[in-house]
Amino acid sequence: MTPQAPRAIPTDTTPVERSDPDRPTTRRFAILGYGRFGRAFAELVVQAGHVARVYDPHAGVPDEYAAATAAEAVDQAEWVVLAMPVPHMRDALLALRPYLHPEHTVIDVGSVKMHPCALLDEVLGTRIPHAGTHPLFGPLSLARDERPLRAVICASPRHPGAATRTAHMLAGLGCEVITQDPSTHDQAMASTHALAFFIAKGLIEMGVDDDLTVAPPSFQGLKHMLAAVRGDAGHLFAAIQQENPFAAEARTQLIASLGRIHEQLLGDADDATLAIPGRPEHRT
Repeated sequence: MTPQAPRAIPTDTTPVERSDPDRPTTRRFAILGYGRFGRAFAELVVQAGHVARVYDPHAGVPDEYAAATAAEAVDQAEWVVLAMPVPHMRDALLALRPYLHPEHTVIDVGSVKMHPCALLDEVLGTRIPHAGTHPLFGPLSLARDERPLRAVICASPRHPGAATRTAHMLAGLGCEVITQDPSTHDQAMASTHALAFFIAKGLIEMGVDDDLTVAPPSFQGLKHMLAAVRGDAGHLFAAIQQENPFAAEARTQLIASLGRIHEQLLGDADDATLAIPGRPEHRT
């Protein structure tokens, strides 16, 4: 049975109190992974007045953040942020496990949640507090100073307190917090995040965004989506498609829907059939 978020954790976009009297004002973060998101998250926490130590043997980490080893990064840290690609998370977490203790709170920042949350429960168990998160922002939205930021928390039933602390921490970074169970999250991402990247990749491979000089205003939303997809790391596309158990069905439904529309156009369907319906609440 899919675990449900504890009642004590804010639901939907209920604001979370920005201050947490039980935690220190300056927090220490260990960030494992310095790809595009790890880099952006490190800058975000430092700008908020916190301390970040970063370990990534495959990336050039600035000296002011760099830790020589994962053990050094997590030493004295309060928060341990798993910012590596989802397929690498198991090996990284198993290697990190000997250096973790109950004073740590471990979170992942993956774009899918069922697999990472199950992995956190499996490897960290009841001893190490943990929660799954999906920050609904990235380097581009941070660079544009888009606010408010939003983030999803998927609580482990073993550590409801960790989810509550994570909600306070993210609120302190300027996030609106949404709580979901991992399955609900992945279903929502399959029909939004995964499909957006799927459509964008198809358009990019067609060369649609090679020259947008005469693109009409109605294309601006797609233009931003294409820029976001081009700006994200290549592994993210594979992760949100292949690690989300609901993504394949969403893609199948989209292709089938486009196929039906294509056949209607070829069959000279009338205007009423081809009209794009309004959203249900706007229909008369």
